[in-house]
Amino acid sequence: MLKRTLAALAAASLLTLAACGSDDDSNADGTPSPTPSASSPEASSPEPSADASADASSGAAEPGGTCEYVASPGAAREVNPPPATPTHTGKVSATIKTNVGDIPITLHGDTAPCTVNSFISLAEQDFYDDTPCPRMGYQTGFAILQCGDPTGTGAGGPGYQFADELSGTETYPAGTIAMANAGPNTNGSQFFLVFADSGFPPNYTVFGTIDQAGIDLLLKVGEKGEDGSHPAGGGAPNQPVDFTDVVIND
Repeated sequence: MLKRTLAALAAASLLTLAACGSDDDSNADGTPSPTPSASSPEASSPEPSADASADASSGAAEPGGTCEYVASPGAAREVNPPPATPTHTGKVSATIKTNVGDIPITLHGDTAPCTVNSFISLAEQDFYDDTPCPRMGYQTGFAILQCGDPTGTGAGGPGYQFADELSGTETYPAGTIAMANAGPNTNGSQFFLVFADSGFPPNYTVFGTIDQAGIDLLLKVGEKGEDGSHPAGGGAPNQPVDFTDVVIND
């Protein structure tokens, strides 16, 4: 059963990602901070550093268009940037393999082609292999597992950033997969898996869904708790979750 928390705590937490190479100390440990707060619609994300490149705002593809991936420093692993033209523009089946079991997912290349294009490119280059998930929250309005940084610190990325793909009507029910960020148009490799309904402002690109088997697995992890180490809520899961592989099925 989800732990109930004070509304003030919920309003204080937020889902942000410290930009790689940033001097911003809004989150001292540089971790993305998901914010559960239906009562607080504004996300007070730390600003990306100057070299995080706000120019990525042009990187979301129009239907049938291309994507822009803007170089940024501090790659956690060396990879090639994704192709400018998305390779998948429909639904794509994939499997996140972890030390605690498989998480079947469906990627939504129809609504977030540039984000899915990046995710598939990173998976095919083994960027996510042997990668720990450093942060979990499991409380009312905030039930997420944050992953995607091979360093396990929450500050690592792929060496590029790209634009949001938002409609402004995003919601984050159980089974949502969405990008973590450090403000507008600062997406990289980190994302969060939502395993119970969560209340965030519509600032985080939704690019997939988790099958029920994956939700059930994550709920079991959530029930084991977390260490409370993150200043904006949540912490390292008591049951460590490590990606061993991400397989694109089609």
